Amino acid sequence: MTPDYIIIGSGSAGAALAYRLAEAGRSVAVIEAGGTDAGPFIQMPAALSYPMNMKRYDWGLESEPEPRLNNRRLGVPRGKVLGGTSSINGMVWVRGHARDFDHWAEQGAKGWAWADVAPYYARMEHWHGNRASDWRGADGPMHITRARQRNPLFHAFVEAGRQAGYPVTDDYNGAQQEGFGAFDMSVWKGRRWSTANAYLRPALKTGRVTLVRGLARKVVIENGRAVGVEIARKERTEILRAGREVVLAASSINTPKLLMLSGIGPAAQLAAHGIEVLADRPGVGQNLQDHLEVYVQFAAKQPITLYKYWNLWGKALIGAQWLFTKTGHGASNQFESCGFIRSATGVEYPDIQFHFLPIAVRYDGKAAAEGHGFQVHTGPMRSPSRGAVSLRSGRPEDPPLIHFNYMSHEEDWHNFRTALRLTREIMAQPAMAAHVRHEIQPGGALKSDDDLDGFIRANAESAYHPVGTARMGAADDPLAVVDPELRVIGVAGLRVVDSSVFPRVTNGNTNAPSILVGEKAADHILGRDPLPRDRRTPWINPDWQTRQR
Repeated sequence: MTPDYIIIGSGSAGAALAYRLAEAGRSVAVIEAGGTDAGPFIQMPAALSYPMNMKRYDWGLESEPEPRLNNRRLGVPRGKVLGGTSSINGMVWVRGHARDFDHWAEQGAKGWAWADVAPYYARMEHWHGNRASDWRGADGPMHITRARQRNPLFHAFVEAGRQAGYPVTDDYNGAQQEGFGAFDMSVWKGRRWSTANAYLRPALKTGRVTLVRGLARKVVIENGRAVGVEIARKERTEILRAGREVVLAASSINTPKLLMLSGIGPAAQLAAHGIEVLADRPGVGQNLQDHLEVYVQFAAKQPITLYKYWNLWGKALIGAQWLFTKTGHGASNQFESCGFIRSATGVEYPDIQFHFLPIAVRYDGKAAAEGHGFQVHTGPMRSPSRGAVSLRSGRPEDPPLIHFNYMSHEEDWHNFRTALRLTREIMAQPAMAAHVRHEIQPGGALKSDDDLDGFIRANAESAYHPVGTARMGAADDPLAVVDPELRVIGVAGLRVVDSSVFPRVTNGNTNAPSILVGEKAADHILGRDPLPRDRRTPWINPDWQTRQR
């Protein structure tokens, strides 16, 4: 039978959308090129460094050489598995700041201000915090757990933030993001709570959602309307037709690629690859944004870090405990303390984020530094740099070209140096005196602007938050790709529902706002009235115009 809707991608937004459409009685086909998410590498939170570096689960994408980062190619992990990137990410749960969404609305995404999106966050969440909160959801599909913070280093980091003059927040996803506190994680009963677990499996059980394995090659468009998807599966190509609409939810990297392969995008680029131009949308693939970060690492005075498990026997113990009980270190992503601060006087809301990790190790898990240690991941949240995703060829099998254009503004360098210096100041507070032996990297000798710039060029890494390549905006905006109801401008029956539509990257990790897009899109597609607006105003530091903290 022809499904009402075809969704390309079973990831963060796609799975949420499929669930809500099925809940409303619609039939849905979800196209997914990846395989199963079963097994401990994905389901055990502490194993997060494995799936994002395994060809079995990851598309294996990388950027083109970045000229301001020593021409390094940076990894761009995107999930090629049920649940998409929600099945290989770091499970850090950040809604974003209220002003992020107000900015979206100001840029033409009418109906996406904080007051509009807050009710959808409440609908999607089941928050397991320390106390009930009317800022958080209590019965949604996404189970969210508050970090345990059992290691004293987590508390020392938060206390150091307080001693440095910053606020402490009870819930950065609630009324007040600014400050230091415990992280939330998308973990439930010791397991990664991906959208495959939260949304896709319940949707499949309704019988109204069908999972179609295969590689989406392009959207089929007839007489200006999307009518289906051409897919490659089982060594043949076929067309799956949709009764109502086609939805692209393939990630901010693969969605613009599919749009362009389908004839929607910058006309000159499409013509250069022999693709018929069906809709000249110059914004497709543009506006690429990300968060860039560095690891500030410290050697530890006390042997209380996770380094004591950095051996075959230790990893086996953690794995066995998790396998049989779903408890212990294996049940945490280890990012359990955080901070959101403003970099300067006159900055209205936080523009620097901290992740604290009780081991000094690369994010890919391939190298530990100097034995016992710990690190702070830090970087600016709102870089003015913009990049692009473009076609490498007209072949669907070929990966796209990814140019982030990192650090292309002087403001980027100033903000990054500020983040490094503020991190050092926090780690020099009395609360950390019993723990910090010395700074491993950048290293205490690197102090000048030139020193820090050299460190950034050599060591900055993506935080894996690419967004914005099919920007949402007003229908008459020539660079917008979708309107505020996520309809592709210039093509009927086609929507984009994933992080591609973000006008600007949100504060912090981007999984939660990506799921939000899927939740809210369902009401637009179903023609429902939006949920009632939440007119409460989240906390903004009353002294932001005159004080940095």
